[in-house]
Amino acid sequence: MHRQLKNPKLYLMILSDALLFAIALTVAYLFRFEFSLDHVDINQIKTILIWLISLKLIVFFSFGLYRGMWRYTSVRDFWRLAQACFISMLLIMAVILYLYRFHGFSRAVFLMDGILTFVLAGGLRFTIRAYFTSFQPSLDSDRMATFQKKHKKLILIVGAGDAGEKMLREIFDNRNLVYDVVGFIDDDLQKQGRSIHGVPVLGMIEKLPELVEEKRIEEIFIAIPSASGEQMRHIVELCKGCDITYKTLPGMGEIIDGRVSIKTLRDVSFEDLLGRQPVDLDITSIRNYLDGRTVLITGCGGSIGSELCRQVVKFQPRSLILVDANEANLFHIQMELSHELYYKKCTGILGHVQDENLMKSVFQRFQPQVVFHAAAYKHVPMLEINPWEAVTNNILGSRVVMELALKHNVERFVLVSTDKAVRPTNVMGASKRMTELFLQSFQGKGTRFVAVRFGNVVGSSGSVIPLFRRQIEQGGPVTVTHPDVNRYFMTIPEAAQLIIQAGGMGKGGEIFILKMGIPVKIADMARDLIRLSGKEPDRDIRIIYTGLREGEKLYEELITDGEDIIQTEHKKIMVLRPNSYSQDLKNSEDLRDRLDSGLKQLRDAAIRQDSPAIKKKLQEIVPEYNPQDTQSVL
Repeated sequence: MHRQLKNPKLYLMILSDALLFAIALTVAYLFRFEFSLDHVDINQIKTILIWLISLKLIVFFSFGLYRGMWRYTSVRDFWRLAQACFISMLLIMAVILYLYRFHGFSRAVFLMDGILTFVLAGGLRFTIRAYFTSFQPSLDSDRMATFQKKHKKLILIVGAGDAGEKMLREIFDNRNLVYDVVGFIDDDLQKQGRSIHGVPVLGMIEKLPELVEEKRIEEIFIAIPSASGEQMRHIVELCKGCDITYKTLPGMGEIIDGRVSIKTLRDVSFEDLLGRQPVDLDITSIRNYLDGRTVLITGCGGSIGSELCRQVVKFQPRSLILVDANEANLFHIQMELSHELYYKKCTGILGHVQDENLMKSVFQRFQPQVVFHAAAYKHVPMLEINPWEAVTNNILGSRVVMELALKHNVERFVLVSTDKAVRPTNVMGASKRMTELFLQSFQGKGTRFVAVRFGNVVGSSGSVIPLFRRQIEQGGPVTVTHPDVNRYFMTIPEAAQLIIQAGGMGKGGEIFILKMGIPVKIADMARDLIRLSGKEPDRDIRIIYTGLREGEKLYEELITDGEDIIQTEHKKIMVLRPNSYSQDLKNSEDLRDRLDSGLKQLRDAAIRQDSPAIKKKLQEIVPEYNPQDTQSVL
């Protein structure tokens, strides 16, 4: 406020409003007495104006009407103006009633005064907004001349909703944007034949090719951030058929997270075609277990681990302990947290989770209260030919961290698992399933242990999408293992948010699964990516099939035999009722001994790089594991 009082424009705003208040009262008297005022009416006006102007200014100040810049006046400002006019009118009438009992005063005058005050003050603000919208003094004559010479692209906006209106308004407001919006298209029948800010809704989305040719459209903007994957796929197919450039607004998840603004336009990506909806988080339950806590995240530099870091810092943890075996990844996430997210209370620890002495020192030194265990090797073919690493990193490393979490009274432990743990046909899936069994064996001793199982993550280091994009950039061919292979997909932010949410819901011992939607055929994904790159599959870029890799399945699953899904209070998260085998183990007093005995033999086989022995022992511990006959590298 002190700084605002030094602004000379504030006094100009006050003076202009004071003048309008005087005009409003005078005109109200003129209207009421049919433009014939006697000396009594004139004296009343003079008497009232002495305190009326001051009272209205105080009310306007209290509603913050002098805090903003009038050139950016919005609907919200007009609503506050209406409230201020109404309150000031009531106060004026209350003063007149108290001082004069309304003897000799007309009530209609003060009603009209309130209305005229709103009309005049609002009109002034609207005029200033309109002036700055149509003319920007910051553009000098040379720049304006250059701007006028620029060719304006003819634009068609798909979507006549809130996002489309905001996009149109930004084009109108920003004189540097060389776009001329010809019209909207939208499938909402109620919007047909109507207009937004003078720009007409020209028809349904199916008319897109016809309108592009008729109106000579040069670019298409897709303004439907909430579109489903099927809707976006259909719109993209129509845009492709028109053979012109098209862009889209970011998804609502990106807008909500603050990574982009609604003004941001970008090329359509595969994530848009996937059509994942924003995650509805129970902020209270998450904040209850993260706020003010020391949080340890293993595998913090990976795709999921790094996104967990970004999401966790939003809930103000006391400190963040970052553990990763990859030096570059650890450095990058720590720098991002410190310099982009401005979270300084993080400590990076370079090392392996299976290093028991290191992890003991970490738990003793930092005493974490929440642990997210994302450290794991996850590339199926790589672990299939190097199975000893699945034993030492995935199983032994998890066992070390779980035991230390229990010993140091960690409040919550969240294991990041995978759909490949369901009826596994590969070493990676079997190792993660054994890790889930270990987690259930630790439950009931104080710490709440939960696991979260989900499928493939778009854009992660193990995703096929980066490989497909590189192959497309090189002109092809794009390699797909099998024409019928399909996978469940979700985005990295969605996966991380749901992991955090499940951590807040767990009572202990649960395996949560995330609703992954409909599985996507990898061959269809490859075709979509080729089209998004401006090329035609099987004409410009070939797709060839190379056969399933070591340990791969045609179809992934989220539950195994005997497991029942139980819906939770969150629409995207379900919990599994354990199958009979894991339930028997859970109730057995020697569960931990049996698992530890198996791990000892696995560790001995891993030291010898004895692949057949590793697979045989994994099958004994995880009966649903169906190993493939593959050769290891050693």
